[in-house]
Amino acid sequence: MLAELLSFNLFALFLVFARVGAAMMLLPGFGEAYVAPRARLIIALAIAVIVAPLIANELPTLPDSPLELLLILTGEIGIGLFFGALGRIFLAGLFIAGMLISYQIGLANAFVYDPTAAQQGSIVGNFLTTTGLLLLFVTNLHHLTLSSIIQSYGLFGAGKLPPIDDFAYTMLGAVSQSFVLAMEIAAPFFVIGMVFYLGLGLLGRLMPQVQVFFIAMPVQIGIGFLVLALTVIAAIGWFLGQFREGFFSVFGVG
Repeated sequence: MLAELLSFNLFALFLVFARVGAAMMLLPGFGEAYVAPRARLIIALAIAVIVAPLIANELPTLPDSPLELLLILTGEIGIGLFFGALGRIFLAGLFIAGMLISYQIGLANAFVYDPTAAQQGSIVGNFLTTTGLLLLFVTNLHHLTLSSIIQSYGLFGAGKLPPIDDFAYTMLGAVSQSFVLAMEIAAPFFVIGMVFYLGLGLLGRLMPQVQVFFIAMPVQIGIGFLVLALTVIAAIGWFLGQFREGFFSVFGVG
């Protein structure tokens, strides 16, 4: 009896850890390249230890077939990756907005290493993603991502095959929402850029001897930084609201 109980508890813990650990690999703030893998595993294991006893009655028993066990673990890992990927997609909206802004203010070729994306990115995109990620923790929105994983057992029961069609539809909506968010954040720069380039075109037609390019580049960058300073607070606040709304609409948490 004791052996069976111990085996069940270990299996339940391992099953919860599979979903939580997979989500931790991609969740913003937890799945970053600069976060130590051991720290990520310890956090995932601690959450699994807390959650497993609470949902033990909803978890399946240890299957007899290794193939069935493999299917169960594959489903749990897939659900965890799905949750983590959604959080990453919402954060990618800031990265895309930064790239669009960089093109508008003349800093498209100024690349720096972006620790959140683990690749080269624009200066503005790096600034926006780092600031947004910091404020996710300052405003305790990382609790929203963690609670969504726990409440996912109410949407997707453990041991059942995940609804692939619903996952694809939700992922498509998240990508669309992230791109719209990026366009909304970069909208003021599109307006300023259009007016600025229109003025340069008129100046070039009226005074062809003026070297418009050498005059425009410093002014363009200066105006871009000025607009960024005036709009960054509203942009980050809009991102945080959309991040919360996105998770609430998908998972019903918030």
